[in-house]
Amino acid sequence: MRIIGGSLKGLRLNPPKNLPVRPTTDLAKEALFNILQNQITFDAINVLDLFSGTGNIALEFASRGAKQVIAVDRSIHCINYLKDTARQHKLEQVKTYKADVFKYLQLETDQYELIFADPPYDLNQIPEIPKIIFEKNLVAPGGLLIIEHQSLQNLSNHPAFVEQRKYGHSSFSFFKG
Repeated sequence: MRIIGGSLKGLRLNPPKNLPVRPTTDLAKEALFNILQNQITFDAINVLDLFSGTGNIALEFASRGAKQVIAVDRSIHCINYLKDTARQHKLEQVKTYKADVFKYLQLETDQYELIFADPPYDLNQIPEIPKIIFEKNLVAPGGLLIIEHQSLQNLSNHPAFVEQRKYGHSSFSFFKG
C-alpha cells in the first residue's frame, strides 16, 4: 500500500497486520484518483471517509491537499494508526472519529464535496448508505459520493447514481450531489 500522488507520493504505508481491514488495492486507488483528478480540485474540497480502515484513502486525499479530511471507523486500532500516520507526516487536516458509521451519519450535519465509503463487502446495509447520505443532504451541490463494493453488487437504483467502474472484484459506484 502506498500514496500515489501529492506531497507524500511514493510513501509506503505499513499498517499492523492485525487490523480488521481490506484495503483498496493500489491499482483500484490509482484508477479512482485518475478519474477524480479530472473532476475535482483537491485543495478546494472537504472529504468524509467512511469505514476508513487504515486511512489509505484519507491519507491520499490529504497528500493531494484536501482542505479537510474526516475519517470515521469503528476500530480504535485503525483510528490510532491513521491518527499516528497523519501526525507523523504533518497532515493536520486529517481528523479521526472512532464511531459506528451509521450512528455517525445520523448525527452529521456538515456537507462535503466528496464522501468516500468503503464498507465491509459482506455488510448488508451497503444500499442504505446513499439513501441516508442524500436524505441528510450531506453531499454538497455538485459533490460526489463514491462507494467501493463487490463488483457483483448493483447500486444503480438510487436516483443520484451516475456510474459504476469495475476493477476486478471491486467496483466504485459514483453518485452526484
